[in-house]
Amino acid sequence: MDDQLIRQLGADAIRKESAAAAGLADRLPDTFAEAVRLLHDCRGHVLVSGSGTSHAVALRFAHLLSCVGTPALFLHPGDSQHGAAGAVRAEDVWVGLSKGGETTEVIFLAGIARKRGARVVAITEKPTSKLGQLADVILHVTAPDGIDPYGMIATGSSLFNSAFTDAICVALLELRDYSVDDFGETHPGGAVGHKIRENDAR
Repeated sequence: MDDQLIRQLGADAIRKESAAAAGLADRLPDTFAEAVRLLHDCRGHVLVSGSGTSHAVALRFAHLLSCVGTPALFLHPGDSQHGAAGAVRAEDVWVGLSKGGETTEVIFLAGIARKRGARVVAITEKPTSKLGQLADVILHVTAPDGIDPYGMIATGSSLFNSAFTDAICVALLELRDYSVDDFGETHPGGAVGHKIRENDAR
């Protein structure tokens, strides 16, 4: 395989993924605003969980939620069966990401959240799944066919779901009227912190 073909493969993947993410703008679920308001009104922490590639998306989502003024933490669904589920409280909102909605560890944690009185949000392609049945709010998000190699390796769908969770974060940012100064209090380090300090000095 020559270099030009390798570059073409990369370019085709980017075009396919970007088109899928752009198409999401016209496919936001009807429950989007309901879920955003639930996270906005949370009086505890938003706890986000997922396994496999959904783990990576959930970890990113939890971090960005905290960045926009919504206190959030990633809660590992595997560790939840070994004591970590003790973190869930009635004032929390638990968000589970699972494509098929049948991942054993995620279902277990959803059940604990409901038992504790926390609200449950499911981000899944299968609203009728076990996860969907346990949820107070279902965000039915389905990545386009053909976005993932073999329909299984979650390259494109993980980007698609990351874009969806970004939309939630930006909506929360606006609802909270969260400013650059607010962000600067929680992000004083690195290049971002340096840029904020430079802007403040002007």
